[in-house]
Amino acid sequence: YVVSPAGKVIGLEPTISVVNDPSLGPILVDDNGMTLYIFTNDGPDKSNCNAGCLVKWPPLLTSGKPNLGDGVDASLIGTATLADGTMIVTYNHMPLYYWVNDAKAGDTTGQGVGSVWYVVAPDGSIIK
Repeated sequence: YVVSPAGKVIGLEPTISVVNDPSLGPILVDDNGMTLYIFTNDGPDKSNCNAGCLVKWPPLLTSGKPNLGDGVDASLIGTATLADGTMIVTYNHMPLYYWVNDAKAGDTTGQGVGSVWYVVAPDGSIIK
């Protein structure tokens, strides 16, 4: 389970998997098939997405051990600590987020938003 610094259970540990998007190629998704994004204004292992940003770009939270599906490189998985003390999953040292406007599995409507939000390939590269 993912637990907040205050001891509140937030949810189950996420599973990160790879799917083949018809236009973007192989990308990272969660266990429900929801697309994961990186914010190019983040630093290595540091989220620069503030409170208002996190409303639109909810973080992929963990207690430190997300589950990994086929095609996910375990050596690229890590964590960073958000301002509230919760841990966000990182991939190739970049924090992972959802996009609030993605309504269903397979949606990639966050791709290229503000020219700073992009999907991630299984090798950790940014797909622009």
